[in-house]
Amino acid sequence: MNAIRSSVSLCIFAVCSCGVAPTSNLIKQPCSEQWFQHVEEKLQTGDSEGHGPDLGSSEWRSVVEFKLGIRGDPGVPHRETDKWCTYIDERVRK
Repeated sequence: MNAIRSSVSLCIFAVCSCGVAPTSNLIKQPCSEQWFQHVEEKLQTGDSEGHGPDLGSSEWRSVVEFKLGIRGDPGVPHRETDKWCTYIDERVRK
């Protein structure tokens, strides 16, 4: 009888565990490597050959601004700050 209860409990646990959200759906922290990759997937700063600026670099950030149509906008925070990442994150999520 205990073996049946253990088996049933294990089955219930296994089924309930399937409802956990995958890691890829979690919100990425702005300015993290994972976030840079997320923005890159959305905006694709490289060329058709796969060449482009290093993720997170000043050049990459400039291309991100260009892709979003905000390069040169005086309201954009300085590129080397966390505020810049938060600002970009808000635009990428729209």
